[in-house]
Amino acid sequence: MKRLFANRGLAFYAVLVYAFLHVPLLILAIFSFNSSKFTVWEGFSFHWYSAAFGDRDLIESAANSLIIAISATALATIIGTLAAYGLWKRASPLLAGSMYLSLATPEIVTGVSLLAFFQWSFRFLHFRLGMHTVILAHVAFSVAYVAVVVMARLRSFDPALEEAALDLGSNEWRAFQLVTLPYLTPAIAAAAMLAFTVSIDDYVITSLVAGVDSQTLPMVIYALARRGVNPMLNAVSTIVVFALGTMVLLSEKLRSA
Repeated sequence: MKRLFANRGLAFYAVLVYAFLHVPLLILAIFSFNSSKFTVWEGFSFHWYSAAFGDRDLIESAANSLIIAISATALATIIGTLAAYGLWKRASPLLAGSMYLSLATPEIVTGVSLLAFFQWSFRFLHFRLGMHTVILAHVAFSVAYVAVVVMARLRSFDPALEEAALDLGSNEWRAFQLVTLPYLTPAIAAAAMLAFTVSIDDYVITSLVAGVDSQTLPMVIYALARRGVNPMLNAVSTIVVFALGTMVLLSEKLRSA
């Protein structure tokens, strides 16, 4: 009986937690279809979605976000996968644990440090802040996410499989390509989706290292929100939440495959 009450209590607690996290998103999604500008339901309409797709600043910022996220994800996935493999080969708990430092560092600290680094390097390179600095910044904080996910997959990999490939005549690169890489593919795909998700919705770091011609979608949404309630943001936020939520779920499914 006590166990039954305990299980029901945990289930009720889980429902409360999920409601606290997701009910606001559900309300936002519902009012994105409201024909009124205010939080009073007046009728079902796609007006705010058409307004969002017709807004030039939102479209340009969304395109910038996609370019940055895709570029950063590609670079971070390659670098992070190789880093994870190297750390696994080295078998150093200290070095592997240091990857979590990037995840624990506050975004404002990471952003300020990257801005200081770019300002220092620009004295010699004569560059300016722009899309390239945003991509480099996103690669810098996304590599850790990729490495952590891939390292988790490598913990269940049997090194004897690579050794068998080497004994059969393969070199180290061919053994990695034909044996290790196929095993890591689900984790690499999951890590890439996770890196894309954290890149496309980043605001703090991006706002510090972006130039005037590299405004991203989160930056434009924040600027619009500061001017007051804008129902068009409900539509944009619903699209973003749905798209990124789908990617996170797919990432988790691939990671556990």
